[in-house]
Amino acid sequence: MTNTPRIEQAILKLYTAFYNQTLIPESCTHCAVGNICNNTEAWSNFTDIHGSVKLNYVGMVHQKIERKHYGYSPLELLQIEATFLKACGFNLPLRGNYKRPTKLTDDLLFTALEKTISFLCKLDGVTNVFDYSNVIRERILNNSNESVVA
Repeated sequence: MTNTPRIEQAILKLYTAFYNQTLIPESCTHCAVGNICNNTEAWSNFTDIHGSVKLNYVGMVHQKIERKHYGYSPLELLQIEATFLKACGFNLPLRGNYKRPTKLTDDLLFTALEKTISFLCKLDGVTNVFDYSNVIRERILNNSNESVVA
């Protein structure tokens, strides 16, 4: 199964942000969804609290009229961000004295990136790009088919 254009773009933006060290969980323009949305904060107007998956009035209107932002509905964007923040070790939503990780290491951010991309794959119904078992299985099948032909 091939990936959708929206997931290809999202993965590219997230990887680029990770490797450029501009994947910053507490910044609405540099978090997972901020990067997917070209470092804009417009998406943050869909909820009242960063990390919440509850749409506010603006979010509900955009959801109701089926408006997409960078290929994703407002609810999908909030779910993507919640997945990322939770994987970083934050207690959601980010309000008041919320629990945060003691240190955001590259390992922790990579794990969060992996879980976020896995969620994106699940949203689009495509094979998880982090599931290496499928790659190995395909290579084994291709090698056994070549052996039969030879």
